Amino acid sequence: MIERRDVFQAIADPTRRMIITKLSHGALNIAQIGEDFGMSRQAIAKHIKILHECGIVSMSQRGREQVCEAKLEKLDEVTDWVSESRKLW
Repeated sequence: MIERRDVFQAIADPTRRMIITKLSHGALNIAQIGEDFGMSRQAIAKHIKILHECGIVSMSQRGREQVCEAKLEKLDEVTDWVSESRKLW
């Protein structure tokens, strides 16, 4: 079974929300992203992979480094859902 990921799954985890915030200031490599977290590079890479699968982070190769960049427009999906749901609440 293929697991489908969406933006809501991405923001459900506090570590991923912090990564999104960090990347909102500009592109970073995995080592730079992981500087403020008390976890392994492998654990950070797993969170980034989920964010990438959800479409919130794009990844590109620059030399020997993988650089991550936030695609914040994808979060509009959350804003739209909350706005529509508020009408019912």
